[in-house]
Amino acid sequence: MTRWLQRLRHALLFSLLMTGAAAWAAPLTLASKNFTEQRILSAITVQYLRAKGFQVEPKTNLATVITRNAMINKQIDMTWEYTGTSLIIFNHINKRMSPQETYETVKKLDAKLGLVWLQPADMNNTYAFAMQRRRAEKEQIRTMSQLVAKVEQVRKTDPKHNWLLGLDLEFAGRSDGLKPMQALYDMPLDRPQIRQMDPGLVYNAIRDGFVDAGLVYTTDGRVKGFDLQVLEDDKGYFPSYAVTPVVRADVLQNTPGLEAALNTLSKQFNNQVITELNAKVDIDYQTPQQVADAFLKQRGLI
Repeated sequence: MTRWLQRLRHALLFSLLMTGAAAWAAPLTLASKNFTEQRILSAITVQYLRAKGFQVEPKTNLATVITRNAMINKQIDMTWEYTGTSLIIFNHINKRMSPQETYETVKKLDAKLGLVWLQPADMNNTYAFAMQRRRAEKEQIRTMSQLVAKVEQVRKTDPKHNWLLGLDLEFAGRSDGLKPMQALYDMPLDRPQIRQMDPGLVYNAIRDGFVDAGLVYTTDGRVKGFDLQVLEDDKGYFPSYAVTPVVRADVLQNTPGLEAALNTLSKQFNNQVITELNAKVDIDYQTPQQVADAFLKQRGLI
């Protein structure tokens, strides 16, 4: 009986060891959303972490809320998230804050859910209005306030040729979108001045002159590829959207070196860098994997 108990103990110990080894060997899951910038960040992260010896499994093209819930429910280990998304969409805070205040706020609030915000990248993929660069220079429009003054001047003096603004459907209708922006900038608009369209079509509409100005994302590759001029948000309406590695706290605790590796990647990005990377995919038609490989090699990271 004693020998039988010893064998049973050994079998149980072996089983526990194997279970622990399997858990340790399980790949890290990295979630990304369904647009170019996220696909590039995912490809860069997967290639870099694998080169550092981590096992990583990408989960791509996920919706924002699905990714969030999967992180909280421990189905996803990490993602690249935007500070403004957590502030407004997840935590329902619409107060205007500085980039640093935004980061500190979401870091503190999300820590209660077991999510750790690591070092944010020095970039801001937020909303902005943009024009054809040559048109903006000719009209001497560099800021949102100057755009509003021009739109109002034309609206009053030449109503048959009102300036047209291209907006996506979501921004035109959301509570923190068009209407409060109009209030802040004192920007009356007649309905015929607004052209609502798919977000991706706004860039083409600006480039081709179908609209005079339009709502874009500041780090979209088409800003560079179509030679658009992003106008300064001089009254600070649009929130900060700094992309940041977000990892479950228990995953960080059990994965030595992961935090340092992700922070190393975060330091590589700013608006100019990520816009150029986005353009390589959206304008030059390279794959995110090709862009990631070239980027990591150029920076000596692999």
